[in-house]
Amino acid sequence: MPAQPGQPPMPDADRNLVMHVELPITGGHPLMGSDVSESMGHKCVAGNNVQINIEPDTRAEADRLFKALSAGGKVEMPMQDMFWGAYFGSFADKFGVKWTINCAAK
Repeated sequence: MPAQPGQPPMPDADRNLVMHVELPITGGHPLMGSDVSESMGHKCVAGNNVQINIEPDTRAEADRLFKALSAGGKVEMPMQDMFWGAYFGSFADKFGVKWTINCAAK
């Protein structure tokens, strides 16, 4: 992962962690996983160990879903272009459920 603005450099010990993994399952749906790095201020606890990911086809649909689902919740990362080529954002909804929206570049 390249250095991010406002973030400390990634420790050498974290360079071999898995950032994201995707396993195709039935119906063409992916099961995805990510590492949780304490060096980046994250700690895996019950409640943050699962996120729902939606992969809309367009940026407009990504923005619509993000706005509707994050209403009354806490935005963690606004929708933005990411270094892996997708338009991405994350939030916890008003019930505390964690979500990510990932619109892959077409």
